[in-house]
Amino acid sequence: MAGAERRRFVVEADGGSRGNPGPAGYGAVVLDAATGETLAEAAEFIGRATNNVAEYRGLVAGLRAAYALDPGAAVRVRMDSKLVVEQMSGRWKIKHPDMRPLAAEAGAVYPRDAVAYEWIPREKNKHADRLANEAMDAGKRGEQWTPSRSTAELDTRAGGAAPASAADVHVADAPVDVPAKSAAPPAGWGPDLGPPTTFVLLRHGETALTPEKRFSGSGGADPELSATGRRQAEAAAAALAARGTVQAVVSSPLRRCRETADAVAARLGLDVRTDEGLRETDFGAWEGLTFAEVRERYADDLAAWLSSPEAEPTGGGESFTAVARRVALSRDKLLARYPSRTVLLVTHVTPVKTLVRLALDAPPESLFRMELSAASFSAVAYYADGNASLRLLNDTGHLR
Repeated sequence: MAGAERRRFVVEADGGSRGNPGPAGYGAVVLDAATGETLAEAAEFIGRATNNVAEYRGLVAGLRAAYALDPGAAVRVRMDSKLVVEQMSGRWKIKHPDMRPLAAEAGAVYPRDAVAYEWIPREKNKHADRLANEAMDAGKRGEQWTPSRSTAELDTRAGGAAPASAADVHVADAPVDVPAKSAAPPAGWGPDLGPPTTFVLLRHGETALTPEKRFSGSGGADPELSATGRRQAEAAAAALAARGTVQAVVSSPLRRCRETADAVAARLGLDVRTDEGLRETDFGAWEGLTFAEVRERYADDLAAWLSSPEAEPTGGGESFTAVARRVALSRDKLLARYPSRTVLLVTHVTPVKTLVRLALDAPPESLFRMELSAASFSAVAYYADGNASLRLLNDTGHLR
């Protein structure tokens, strides 16, 4: 701006995960570089995530808060994450698929030459750290952080220290962008963490395309349940009614899932909430084709898709990496919405397998090693320390 001095902001950002991955949140504060005055604060509980993801989310939130104050400002970002600082400064490569879109999102807020990055020790990042912990505490209560209840600035300026616990300690950053080893206890006996949040995963009933084993995702036709599929949905509903544990029903927006969910919800006397993240993969040009037809027409694309989670189906469909990202986001939002409850998720083959894979921390190629029948039940329990436990996979007993 001609004749006016460019405003200068300091953005301090942090993120944490109680479990890594586990319940996570971020905090960010925008300061006037000249006076040190707090101009804006941001914090959010983001569900289950790693430290690195939470730190990047804090960076994005801090930059956006600064941009809202002045799009033409010069910004110095100060963070205690060596990983984020080095990657955003361009000195370390960003290899992990969860980090790349977040880094791109952060880099797109301001022009590259308007932002500089500085690493600081954690004790100098107390304001953002307090905000992140407030957000995680709010998430533990089933709430979201609100500015009106925050004492982060007061605590920081007073020099006081928030009560520390093992859950508040960040795992040290490593010079590679892979999630740090989980601080959560390994499988086996552990302390009583209270009832988990349990997702009962119901694949929708058959459609006309199911027995023909055709690709049927979210990018083609939206088929209804067949007569067989409707019978399967009723059988699933009867089984769940007899069990009596489901407290909420969430469905993919696609018709075959909504019809299955409606049958169950009617039996249980519950409403159905839809979640876009639970829809099936977009299979692009493969929609409606059999595997053999795809292999005949698009052999090279199919081979790439089978060998890499980054590969997309022909015609701009979704990669398994993209699907995993949106499924994980929906998982985290639902975990925050339904703490310690049993929730029925009515969805599709890929989202169910993805939730199972993520719970087991299994590699992407494990998706090809699971059988998942129409109208089958699977179940995953999520605990407060960030651990997940696969309880059931491809149960079809109710259909016999």
